[in-house]
Amino acid sequence: MFVYSVKTSKAKIAALILALAAIIIAIAMVMGKGKEPAANDSAISYKAENAAERAAFLSQFGWKISDDPVEISEVIIPQDFNAGYLEYAEMNKAQGLDLEPYKGMRAKRWTYAVLNYPGLENQDGVQANLLIFEGKVIGGDVCSLDTGGFLHGFDFPSVPQTTAAPVSAIVSEPETTEN
Repeated sequence: MFVYSVKTSKAKIAALILALAAIIIAIAMVMGKGKEPAANDSAISYKAENAAERAAFLSQFGWKISDDPVEISEVIIPQDFNAGYLEYAEMNKAQGLDLEPYKGMRAKRWTYAVLNYPGLENQDGVQANLLIFEGKVIGGDVCSLDTGGFLHGFDFPSVPQTTAAPVSAIVSEPETTEN
């Protein structure tokens, strides 16, 4: 029979426990990347599994939308962003949403008519687009499809849009498949 004994101190046991805790935390952080929106504002809910959650998401920014979507389509986030999509991705990053982890993936785009855009309340043509992946908002915009239209993030403007922002991301959007 063979017996082996080891002398340990409290300091060695504490160091071992701290090392194991650090490894568990690192594994948890790595496994969580790429699935959640990179939003810094924890007060905003990015849930979008159903119509009520999509409407609630947009209402957090002050938007009132139509009950039914104007369009639902499947989009493929491009693997390589062209100039227009780079601009679109940067706009989304500025609002706390990162499209980089979703390159090459399929998402759904839900488009709703905006009913309360300042200065354009009683007109058609202003829409909110939500990019949804696995029930969560990963990107999107508010835009006007009119000539000289605009495109911006979800923040509610304090004054009517008077200067046209480039709408290149809409014109050169990724491949879509209608549902």
